[in-house]
Amino acid sequence: MITVLIILSLLIALLVMGKINLSIQFNKEVKMLFSLSKNISGKTFSYPQLEGLPEPVQRYFSHVLKEGQPYISYAAITHDGQFKTGLEKDWINIKGEQYATTENPGFIWKGTTAMFTARDMYIADKGRLVVSLLSLINIVDGNGEQYNQGELLRWLGESVLYPTNFLPGERLEWSAIDSQSAKLTFNYNGLSLFFVITFNEAGEITEMETKRYMDKTKLETWVIKCAGYKAMNNVVIPSAFEVVWRLEKGDYPYARFNIKQVVYNNPQRIT
Repeated sequence: MITVLIILSLLIALLVMGKINLSIQFNKEVKMLFSLSKNISGKTFSYPQLEGLPEPVQRYFSHVLKEGQPYISYAAITHDGQFKTGLEKDWINIKGEQYATTENPGFIWKGTTAMFTARDMYIADKGRLVVSLLSLINIVDGNGEQYNQGELLRWLGESVLYPTNFLPGERLEWSAIDSQSAKLTFNYNGLSLFFVITFNEAGEITEMETKRYMDKTKLETWVIKCAGYKAMNNVVIPSAFEVVWRLEKGDYPYARFNIKQVVYNNPQRIT
């Protein structure tokens, strides 16, 4: 009996130390992310900036931003929801904490479940995914060109949560498709990325579709669905997301997130 108690105590100690070490690492990564970008909140949005943009894009910005809206430099986000580790797997509960920068593209996300913690990131122009079992053992550590493309796409698509980042500029442009959709193109660090974006009559983005690496060699259609728009910190953003692989055999959702908190232009962790 004593031996069993000792083993259990050691396992608990290992789990606690694993969580502490992972938290320390995450803190370092968040600080690095913020240190690589700068504050652009002195720049403000004005409606004349919308002249010449496709009509649904003008409708979107008129809906989600206000005259004089400061540009978003930093975003801190928390969410809950469900996640699948494979297309045919069951849904599991997940909580997430995410930080993003806009002047220098970057983000880091930590998703926590009962069994594993995942850290998805684009920092210093490099994409990476790390999955730690019970906060102790890294069972996935992905990086390389496919992750650079995929994580930068995630950052770009999630600009719907920091929408001044969707305003046109040297790196980003919009082109017309029809009255309900437009194409966004983003060029950065040798990568040219795009989303075909669908808008509803209210001017809300409802769906964003692109091509993303599903594995090391194959590009597949990747879709972000947005819903539940509401004002948070004077910006209208979606509060519910579903992320889908759109394959030949059908749509396969693997993430459903509900936004709980958003903080802008405060480059530090949410406490």
